[in-house]
Amino acid sequence: MTFPAKALSIRQPWCHHILYDGKDIENRNWRTHYRGPVLIHASAKFDGYIHEQRKFIIQHPECHLGGIVGTVEIVDCIDHTHPAAQNTWFQGRYGFVLRNPIALPFTPCKGKLGFFTPDIDLTALKAKAS
Repeated sequence: MTFPAKALSIRQPWCHHILYDGKDIENRNWRTHYRGPVLIHASAKFDGYIHEQRKFIIQHPECHLGGIVGTVEIVDCIDHTHPAAQNTWFQGRYGFVLRNPIALPFTPCKGKLGFFTPDIDLTALKAKAS
């Protein structure tokens, strides 16, 4: 497996839904022309209320915050005029169309806005994933 050098921060529980529940659109307020693989970084913040966070993390122990949790391929970027916008996961101004999600062992690291190069040892991540 080739590991991408770029990552995208996504709040939980959306990372979990991408990796385990078939979420194939990542909603954003900005367009991207990038196509290809990215590491999925689980933001340190949960998207929801504290009691929802506790319940979700208890029910899904693989739900981590503040690090790399997987990889996915971005194959398109759509807006509300695209036929794929009828997808139930599409809720934003733009949607990154996702394919081939793969869960990886949790690797802590800080996230950033937009696409970023994570401050991690990719060699160690490859070894953990094998």
